[in-house]
Amino acid sequence: MDIKLIRENPDKARQILALRRCKVDIERIIALDADRRRLARERDDARFRQRRISEAVGQAKKERRACDEDVARAREASEQVKRLDAEVSRVEGEQAELARLLPNVVHPSVTAEEETVAQWGEPRKFDFQPLAHWDLGEALGVIDLEAAARLAGSRFVVFKGKGALLERALINYFLDTNVRRYGYTEVAPPALANAATLEATGQLPHLESEMYAMRDDAYYLVPTAEPQLVNYHRGETVPESSLPIKYVAYTPCFRREAGSYGRDVRGMIRIHQFDKVELVRIVHPQQSYEALEEMRQEAESLLRDLEIPYRVKRLAAWDIAYQSAKTYDLDAWSPGVDRWLEVSSVSDCEDYQTKRGSIRVKGRDGKTFHPHALNGSALALPRVFVSILENFQQADGSVVVPAVLRPYMHGLERIS
Repeated sequence: MDIKLIRENPDKARQILALRRCKVDIERIIALDADRRRLARERDDARFRQRRISEAVGQAKKERRACDEDVARAREASEQVKRLDAEVSRVEGEQAELARLLPNVVHPSVTAEEETVAQWGEPRKFDFQPLAHWDLGEALGVIDLEAAARLAGSRFVVFKGKGALLERALINYFLDTNVRRYGYTEVAPPALANAATLEATGQLPHLESEMYAMRDDAYYLVPTAEPQLVNYHRGETVPESSLPIKYVAYTPCFRREAGSYGRDVRGMIRIHQFDKVELVRIVHPQQSYEALEEMRQEAESLLRDLEIPYRVKRLAAWDIAYQSAKTYDLDAWSPGVDRWLEVSSVSDCEDYQTKRGSIRVKGRDGKTFHPHALNGSALALPRVFVSILENFQQADGSVVVPAVLRPYMHGLERIS
């Protein structure tokens, strides 16, 4: 949502901000834009006058004529240009700060209400009372929440023994499937990012309070691999023949989860450090929403492989991230806590991130354009871990290992 849209169609911009429940002062942006254009015209006029007077002074000196009055006028014009330059810079600075807070546009299919668009599998019926993962996991010795609290604090988890093996199996299965089945290129990025990286993808300034910043160095712990993968080509112009660019990465992710209370506090549903396999695509704008549906199907296929019931929601405009134009959430069913848990978000950010990151494509016709950037979790842990424990628990307290994970767990069929 750039200044051109606001200038040419302010009513549409106001509608987008209302749908998103975003309180950016758009009227101030409009007023600043008018001021900037007026001041820029005055400055350009002053520069033109200054140039003409300077030429007259130069000609007078060449002809050895008196030109004190013209010299004074040239000095006055120069001071006016400097003053107007400073005013333009001040207005542009204020406008830029407000523009940093502007969200993306929204796709026409995105409304003020969320919609469940798909569901797969039936929640399992138990002939015993299913346990929540915190009781089941502790009893099996696969997680240790008490040790995590001692080592780091609340909202952390220690995976132990077969639990650590299951967590690693999930990561490797997600990576292998996205590389081998769907043709992504695996990337292993840093777990730290600089401000420019997070600014380009929209995590800054909006999510700064949710991220962990380094005390002595200008870095942040990554909240997801998305900014690292999108920014891989920051400041570059890539050939159109290289599209689509498809990256997959595993990283630990870190989020402060400030303001999260209530039932999410117990167990490992909302924790400060978690593992995630992330997908990013850089595509031609004409293939953007086709790619979104493909990425959604890729994430869904992983849940079907694991035989975990899930649903797909198209999020409401006010609930999608600032950088996204359209988002699907995939929720896995977890019977122990008796609720749906989000395990993936798949988003089309259109050219919001590529404009901010100065990523361009040189078309076959020689012209350049900004591609579209998409991202999706495929998948996020440990909620998938939670859903496996709770869906595959047995009456004797054991947990059956999903068939697709057994090769990654040395043939282990059951955790007991």
